[in-house]
Amino acid sequence: MRFLKTIAFLAMAVPHIGVAQERTPSHCHALAQSAPGVEYIHKASWQDPVADETARIQYIAHASFLIQSAGGLNMITDFTGFVGTTPLIPDVVTMNHAHDTHWTAFPDPKIPNVLPGWSDTFGEPISHNLDLGEVLIRNVSTDIRSRFGSGIEPNGNSVFVFEMAGLCIGHLGHLHHEPSPEQYAAIGRLDVVMAAVDGGTTVDLATMKRILTRLRSSIVIPMHWFGELTLVDFLSGMQDTFQVVRVPGASIDVSLDRLPSRPTIMVLSPEWLRDPE
Repeated sequence: MRFLKTIAFLAMAVPHIGVAQERTPSHCHALAQSAPGVEYIHKASWQDPVADETARIQYIAHASFLIQSAGGLNMITDFTGFVGTTPLIPDVVTMNHAHDTHWTAFPDPKIPNVLPGWSDTFGEPISHNLDLGEVLIRNVSTDIRSRFGSGIEPNGNSVFVFEMAGLCIGHLGHLHHEPSPEQYAAIGRLDVVMAAVDGGTTVDLATMKRILTRLRSSIVIPMHWFGELTLVDFLSGMQDTFQVVRVPGASIDVSLDRLPSRPTIMVLSPEWLRDPE
């Protein structure tokens, strides 16, 4: 695997100017093949412009990622209200409420799109289908272990899918069980998936390996790991199926025409968002 050259850390954050962008159709519900032997990612700073037909993914912390589009959209997953020292106001935040490290009850009112992964009515699924032009954001509800005891809260978590630049990018949230066949079908094929690999707080490692093997995503980004030992346990159990790459830094740029030919785990180092000094 080869990396393209590192982009200089020069540009300030690109503001979202609200201009509608045309979305390249994705293949979330169709099979796709990737070209072997091609370059598919490069390191970048979150303040740099995003190239056309490209998605930038930056690991912020725990289960929070900044996903950026070429048109200037900033989307943050499992938003807790704090992403670093930058005054960035994202265009979209998604949240899950299994634990308070995955949501906030007080999102900034200036955020135009706040998408909770649970319904106000206990046990009822919530449905999101937010079309922002160049990005479509949808969700698939899954169950969680109840926060109030040992029972189950039906539909308390959401898998969020971002369709953009021809890519299907999935964030599994605080997943507590293997998806059903119907849920797998609703999720569709994911080119990139962010998956919790803590080994127990969400699902055990054997179950997560089964999930990721079935999803067969081109890129898997581990999240929700508690220290190097937890991460190594996950990686050692996946090396027979996935190649493993430790990416220098917190972010990657991904495009459909540069996906790896073999399923690959990309390990990012979390980093709070901050403006250049």
